[in-house]
Amino acid sequence: MTAKPLVLLFTLALALGAPLTFGANHDQPEDIRIRPGENGEVWYEYRINGEIQEIKVVPKNGKPYYLVPSEGHDGYIRLDRSQLLVPKWVLFRW
Repeated sequence: MTAKPLVLLFTLALALGAPLTFGANHDQPEDIRIRPGENGEVWYEYRINGEIQEIKVVPKNGKPYYLVPSEGHDGYIRLDRSQLLVPKWVLFRW
């Protein structure tokens, strides 16, 4: 397929509002669950395909921090920054 038909298909998909997925598995969409913690904090659970990827904890007082599941162990590692890489590309803006 040459470049011109690809550009036309891409433009048509954008005009119709079709989601653009390039090799992504969207059988189960990404999910963010918000729930209260025990001490007044708010927990944001980021899940992909049903598995927790990261938890953002926003305490009532203080800086937010992140809990990431540790590999090979039960439990979580506490981090100051998010390790979750989610593509957030802006293709067009009007």
